[in-house]
Amino acid sequence: MIPLSRIQAALATLILTLAPAAQSAEPVDFNLDILPILADRCFHCHGPDTSKVKGDLRLDIEEQAKEFAISPGDIADSELITRITHEDPDEVMPPKNSGKPRLDEQEIDLFKRWIEEGAEWEDHWAWETPVRPEAPEGSSAIDHFISTRLESEGLTATPEASRETLIRRAAFDIIGLPPTLSEIDAFVSDTSPDAYENMLDRYFASPRYGERMAIDWLDAARYADSNGFQNDFSRDMHPWRDWVINAYNENMPFDQFAIEQLAGDLLENATQEQRIATGFNRNHRSNTEGGSVEEEWYVENRVDRIETTSTVFLGLTMGCARCHDHKYDPISQKDFYRFFAFFSSTADRGFYEETRGNAGPQLTIHSEGSTERLAKFDEDIATAQAKLTEAEKEIRSKYAPVFRDIKIKKAAASDRKSAIHIELDQPESLTQANETLQASNDLDINYDRAFSAAVWVKRSGGSGAIFSKIDDAAAYRGFDLMLLGDGRLQSHLINTWPENGIRLATDAALRDNGWSHVTLTYDGSSKASGIQIYVNSVPVTAKADTDKLGGTVHTDQPVRIGQRSNSEHLEAQFADFRLYDSVLDQSEIESIMAFDFARRLPEDLAAEDRQELSAIRNATQTLALGSARSEVDKLNREKDEYVKNNVPTVMVMEEMETPRETYRLMRGAYDAPDTSEQLFPEVPEFLPALDPALPKNRLGLAKWIASEENPLTARVTVNRLWQKFFGTGLVPTAENFGTQSAPPEYPELLDWLATEFTRLNWDLKAIQKTITMSNAYRRSSDATPALIERDPKNILLARGPRFRMQAELIRDNALAISGLLTDSIGGPATKPYQPEGMWEELAGGASQGPYKPDSGDGLYRRSLYTNRKRTVPHATLSTFDAPSFEVCTVRRARTNTPLQALALLNDTTYVEAA
Repeated sequence: MIPLSRIQAALATLILTLAPAAQSAEPVDFNLDILPILADRCFHCHGPDTSKVKGDLRLDIEEQAKEFAISPGDIADSELITRITHEDPDEVMPPKNSGKPRLDEQEIDLFKRWIEEGAEWEDHWAWETPVRPEAPEGSSAIDHFISTRLESEGLTATPEASRETLIRRAAFDIIGLPPTLSEIDAFVSDTSPDAYENMLDRYFASPRYGERMAIDWLDAARYADSNGFQNDFSRDMHPWRDWVINAYNENMPFDQFAIEQLAGDLLENATQEQRIATGFNRNHRSNTEGGSVEEEWYVENRVDRIETTSTVFLGLTMGCARCHDHKYDPISQKDFYRFFAFFSSTADRGFYEETRGNAGPQLTIHSEGSTERLAKFDEDIATAQAKLTEAEKEIRSKYAPVFRDIKIKKAAASDRKSAIHIELDQPESLTQANETLQASNDLDINYDRAFSAAVWVKRSGGSGAIFSKIDDAAAYRGFDLMLLGDGRLQSHLINTWPENGIRLATDAALRDNGWSHVTLTYDGSSKASGIQIYVNSVPVTAKADTDKLGGTVHTDQPVRIGQRSNSEHLEAQFADFRLYDSVLDQSEIESIMAFDFARRLPEDLAAEDRQELSAIRNATQTLALGSARSEVDKLNREKDEYVKNNVPTVMVMEEMETPRETYRLMRGAYDAPDTSEQLFPEVPEFLPALDPALPKNRLGLAKWIASEENPLTARVTVNRLWQKFFGTGLVPTAENFGTQSAPPEYPELLDWLATEFTRLNWDLKAIQKTITMSNAYRRSSDATPALIERDPKNILLARGPRFRMQAELIRDNALAISGLLTDSIGGPATKPYQPEGMWEELAGGASQGPYKPDSGDGLYRRSLYTNRKRTVPHATLSTFDAPSFEVCTVRRARTNTPLQALALLNDTTYVEAA
């Protein structure tokens, strides 16, 4: 007697053998069977790229294809069949030099059957607006589509997984952390019919949900804590990252989530949070290397935005149309640059030479607490400054300086720390002095380097530069100290005026026809608060009306006394110009003045004059004035330190007053614009047109992307959510929904999910709950060898998901189960353990100092917060396939290497967790 098990095995084998045959009897589907072959083998020469079309034949256009190559119902009269079956290697298609393999017998058979069936043509499935198929409501719809397919394939789904497995699966998928023992026990012992749903609801309500969702979104947004490229200087965009976490936790509808990130700054009465959201398109790499070409990187930055925006929201490879028409999808090069024009009005620059930290446009993030604290600082500083001003008035009235004509003498050795010292007699020696400066100017003055400049000036009523290193012809790049017509002093530090620089002016004015000693100090902070102006060694109040310096102020122009690079001489007399490579403090400035007093007084100066000048010098050292000054300095230092630690900035999008003109770039080259036709913002022609009521700017683009009429956005988004839960999307190529994408194995399910998503008003938690409530998600991942052989990648979803966890989840799991994981959410990046010397070894001088691991809680925060240096990704996270965050990534690789085992055995984090 034959054992029952043998009979069952034989039947299973028979079913699996017959299933493909049964399937082959179904009509050929153009979208699923024919178009993928055309796109892969034919479109290179007969597709959308009009510059590459051979024989004037386009097989992506139905009319042309059926006129010249396909005769519906007649194989013998179809040139396409003749050419793909031709025996002559010079006649067969694809041609032997195309690099494409010949069609195999199964593919040829598909074309023959399709033509015999009438060669019914369809647009690519992804370009069609999703139509909601008939199905039960809720999660039952998911199971309806899958069970119907499994039945047709002769497959039986696995049973539901154990409760321990279900809660672990849901916890990692929803919050990215393992369930606690008490959570497992509670769920296993809960016999109520709503136990599973209630468990899901608890996890979706957890603040950890936002962190788990953010992991994938940061990949897509190429978020990092450094600029990338060779210098790879640090930046801090954590307020944007925290906005993402909060938006997910608050369950912001996805259409709003998209609109605010693409164009939150253009919304009416945009809030601080909506402006922070636009950091999405400031996350790209930024070139800071000196000598880079501004226009080249202006173009590269906007190309990056097009590629990221189109990949994340539309699943399109639009970057392929930068240099020529897309070879596979109906995206022309003109379409690409009209899309480019949506970003041609943004105010950020192409590159920021040698910039450390965030670059403009940027937003200072004030919390309610920081606003109150800063107001208190300002109140205390104003009180202290008033006391100082009163003391200064008293001293000035008591010791009015008496200046004589100056006879310049050689500088003495006591003139310490001076990098450059120019002696000059007025007015004959000014030209010679500037020539000397040009020859001796070897100081590298820049936005991130401290310096001081001091000079004696005797005003004659005019206005102009007291001293300057400004290049008027290069958008006024450089620095200066100006004398205004009303006698006030004004200083600039400029990268590009007016969008990128600092300007501040004093409240007090210099007197006419009298000598004054003026000093400018700058601490290299790129902030107006880092500039201090002194008059006769006394710090004076100055207010900034522009404070957004985000790049180099270096220029090849020399320092000049009495003028800018292209301006008239200031009508004034000058003496003893000095330039220093450090910030002089007040005592040093007083010493310089005292030295000058003593050095240039005539030998026969009256005793009473000497006594008066000596009294002036001594008075500046008095306890009352010194105490008042110290209090102002102390409060300013405390305020600066508070701002540094508690008031972050974030780079944001901002519009220019006048958008730049946009032209098609020949072969994508930044310096080869086709100026014969100016292009304006527009969406690709093959997709639904932009609503005429929408503005043709980023806001209009964002609303078009987030509209229900757009056939791609909802599909692309639910597909990535499915990928999160099942390891692979219904469309496996999550980054590409074009004609070369892998077609969806369950097209009706994909469209149902897309329409359900919009029906739920883009509710992310609701659509994910629908997925996780399905039987398909709850199935056991165990399977028979026969099922695994029939469907090794679980494409048909007959068993539950089983795939390797992401890098962040592996580390977070170890921290969580060991009790080391800290609970804090948001905030600046952390530096956990990593191998010593990596930054120095791989990044050289761009490392900005050695990598110093945090201490305490900073070592044990979630991996989401780990410092992301693009050129030196965290070693262990990279070993487990975390990307380098240089470009948009919506589908990570999953590998299995010996290095991963070594990392788990040796990384300090895992050793401590163990």
